[in-house]
Amino acid sequence: MPKLKTDRGAAKRFRRTSKGYKHRQANRNHILTKKASKRKRQLRGLEDVSAADKRMIDKLLPKKAR
Repeated sequence: MPKLKTDRGAAKRFRRTSKGYKHRQANRNHILTKKASKRKRQLRGLEDVSAADKRMIDKLLPKKAR
């Protein structure tokens, strides 16, 4: 049986938590001048990954899933 490889792109984007995964929110990279301060502030933290996507990420990150 070959070794399971971690998807390096997914490893950089998702963090494992006790209940699932977290990821950084979109729309916070460029063209920030026209976005309201409230909107930028609310995009700061990490967001939970939806339950529908959790199985896919488990396959991409096999070593961290166990």
